[in-house]
Amino acid sequence: MNVFKTIFPVLLLCLSSSMVFAQDKPNIVLVFMDNFGWGEPGFNGGGIVRGAATPRLDQVASEGLRLTNFNVEVQCTPSRSAIMTGRYAIRSGNGTVPLGEGVYGLVQWEVTMAEMLSEEGYATGMFGKWHLGRTAGRFPTDQGFDEWYGVPNSTDESVYSSLQGFDASGLSETFVMDGKKGSVPKKVRPYRLDYRPLIDRDLTDRAISFMKRQTKAEKPFFVYLPYTATHFPTMPHPDFKEKSGKGPWGDLLMQIDSYIGELLDTIDALGIAENTIFIFTADNGPEALSPGETSLTVETAIHGSAGPWRSTLFTGYEGALRVPFAIRWLGKIEAGRVSDEIVHAMDLFPTFAKIAGGKVPADRVIDGIDTSDFLLGQDEKSGREGFIVYMGNDIFGVKWRDWKLHFKEQTGWNGVLREYTMPRAYNLINDPQERDNVLFPHTWVPKAALPQLNEHVASLKKYPPIPTGTSDPYKPPY
Repeated sequence: MNVFKTIFPVLLLCLSSSMVFAQDKPNIVLVFMDNFGWGEPGFNGGGIVRGAATPRLDQVASEGLRLTNFNVEVQCTPSRSAIMTGRYAIRSGNGTVPLGEGVYGLVQWEVTMAEMLSEEGYATGMFGKWHLGRTAGRFPTDQGFDEWYGVPNSTDESVYSSLQGFDASGLSETFVMDGKKGSVPKKVRPYRLDYRPLIDRDLTDRAISFMKRQTKAEKPFFVYLPYTATHFPTMPHPDFKEKSGKGPWGDLLMQIDSYIGELLDTIDALGIAENTIFIFTADNGPEALSPGETSLTVETAIHGSAGPWRSTLFTGYEGALRVPFAIRWLGKIEAGRVSDEIVHAMDLFPTFAKIAGGKVPADRVIDGIDTSDFLLGQDEKSGREGFIVYMGNDIFGVKWRDWKLHFKEQTGWNGVLREYTMPRAYNLINDPQERDNVLFPHTWVPKAALPQLNEHVASLKKYPPIPTGTSDPYKPPY
């Protein structure tokens, strides 16, 4: 008996099955807008009332699932930390936007969404704003991404070189960077106002090129596309300037919608629409700057829209927490479905892990939950009833079902901070603006809502957060 002839077909079948399984893993495209409020896209009642229709954004929602209660952290850096790690940003030491010049960002010990997917055979590309580290060992290509083009910090830094006194400050200006895994990212060009309107065009082109290359290589891919829009300064690309006839915000909405359309058209043209998860969402609530509050001009400082919700980023209100969310996976996610179930950005990590066959770290607290059955329509409930509301490193409140408890309130990014001896209770259905405190007679709400806070505080004591600015290598003290 020829043993080789007997075993070889079996080995070939196993190898073939493995290859098919790898190819069957869905591609993931995650578009993450910057300071883009709940009320901006047409599918949430924005669009034309904000200056321009958004038919391609609306297409994502109509061909998939729209979540009206998708939540994030309320500042750029914390939100990006949470979505990448599946953990509250307080745990990674990234609870606030960095203002100093020291070390910040994710330590190497943290496991990112890109690292998890990379281990499952995904090609991983990031194109856009990182804001989770700007020093050696802290760039996206150090955290699981095969390639990256974008800026390490925030877009307000594009203004620096045009401001009086900056040249004499001794500070270095921000550079656009280009990097590959295994090498130090290179500085491509200064991030100044001349490139501010152009960068999202280049990010889109690079994302499209990445998708084409990986599809040709028959490799599943993860595209993380954190656009710089709509963070101030508000400057649409020349191709869209004055195109809406409604001002720079309308122009920018047209631009965003057009770029999303290009991404969708590319996915369709490559024949991978039924095997690609496409998500459109944002990092926190809308822009809040106005010319009267800053030295910015009317053209570059715009009030964003949170829809029916109160306030903007840097607060504990729904306007900061709720952002647009639409997910399309043709043939897998029911088209036209809408849900007000609570989902948090942290949930995407374990959800993607379940869908892609990845591993969720078992040696640390993961605050996100697997929502795959909910997204796929196999369960009407998301599995999440609430979460802890942070503003920076401070606990501002607790969200539970249709209720919010506030221990602290800040009216705006530069508003007055108020602390309360008794929590204020708001019913978000009856009072979306969170103005009518109904703690009495609803003192039962804290009894139902606060156990999750007690559990969270206990976990922070058992598993201490990583101090901000911690250097690598980091080893947890537990």
